[in-house]
Amino acid sequence: MEIIPYSRQEVTEDDINSVGRVLRSQFLTQGPEVNAFEDELCRKFKVDHAVCCSSGTASLHLAYTSLNINDQSIGFVPAVTFAATANAFRYLGAQVIFCDVVPESGIIDLNSLEEQLIKFRGKSKGECLITPVSLAGKVAPLTATNSVARSFECRLVEDASHSPGAFSKDGDSSFESISSDHLDAACLSFHPVKHICAGEGGVVLTNNDEVKKKAMLLRSHGINRPFASDHPTPWHYEQNDLGWNYRMSDLHAALGRSQLKRLDESLESRKKLASNYNNAFSESHFSETFSVPKLEDGHSWHLYVIRFLKEGIRDKAHKYLKSKGVMTQIHYTPLYKHPYYQRITGNFSLPGAEKYFQSCLSIPMYPSLTAGQQNRVIDEMESFIKSEL
Repeated sequence: MEIIPYSRQEVTEDDINSVGRVLRSQFLTQGPEVNAFEDELCRKFKVDHAVCCSSGTASLHLAYTSLNINDQSIGFVPAVTFAATANAFRYLGAQVIFCDVVPESGIIDLNSLEEQLIKFRGKSKGECLITPVSLAGKVAPLTATNSVARSFECRLVEDASHSPGAFSKDGDSSFESISSDHLDAACLSFHPVKHICAGEGGVVLTNNDEVKKKAMLLRSHGINRPFASDHPTPWHYEQNDLGWNYRMSDLHAALGRSQLKRLDESLESRKKLASNYNNAFSESHFSETFSVPKLEDGHSWHLYVIRFLKEGIRDKAHKYLKSKGVMTQIHYTPLYKHPYYQRITGNFSLPGAEKYFQSCLSIPMYPSLTAGQQNRVIDEMESFIKSEL
């Protein structure tokens, strides 16, 4: 039985050749590939600066640190996200406050955000930061979130790990994920299942010169080399801050550069797959069992998330599909449910996050998913529904 994963990397011969070229070169790390990748990311996403690093988590950590988040700070994040969005605040000793989400999309609920800011913003002695997450490829309401952030004197970093190339409209204004002028920074992940695979890696994208300068320093131990090659002591280096070894290697950068060239092609493939799913699932026996995401312009379709209408069906579907070789996933368990955060915040729940979590299921979505494989996913879903009737 063929196993169909919920997602997977797509590596081509061009990708392999790009990495092979670096393996045959003088530098495997700290060579020219990372700078070239950063330049290409700036051009693609229309930002002034790109600082590549070793993971998406590292990019969040660097961005937060570069915006002066510390143990006197508070970070506001949606409860439905991967742990790294919140963990990067905890690495810096900051308090994390979870906001509710819109149950239909899992995107941060701005009413909940304002309520939490009113309750907690005045208790912070340091900088506060809001991290909206553009979940599954749908862009968070960045214009409106920016307005809230500025009224409460907070900084704003988009977790754009799911949304490179995505765009949306917020009222009368159109904006893009990442390149929006409303952000202090945006962070991307280059994990294998993301739109751009570098094996591992991440990047801080920003128009802020100081964020770029500090992130570049901290990603390499806080060390810089102040002198030019024609200086009497060009070997001289100085540690100016306590940083980390968050450098991206040239091998990872070469793979990322090759993948970046195919981003638009990947987005088109994902959009077509989402349209195929929506057409198939428009039949009444499907629509009476689960809802599907809207085919919105600008959605980058990192995930295709269906939401079951009756409680308890989601887990049955997950188990049934797995038994048939169709892998699915839950994105995500609300962070306040995890033991680590329960020990910090105690037990509580947010109604929108609970509703989204109890119903969501990510089914297979990746550019190389074939028509035959997608039809099999649809057929197995139909078989499951018939077994439940």
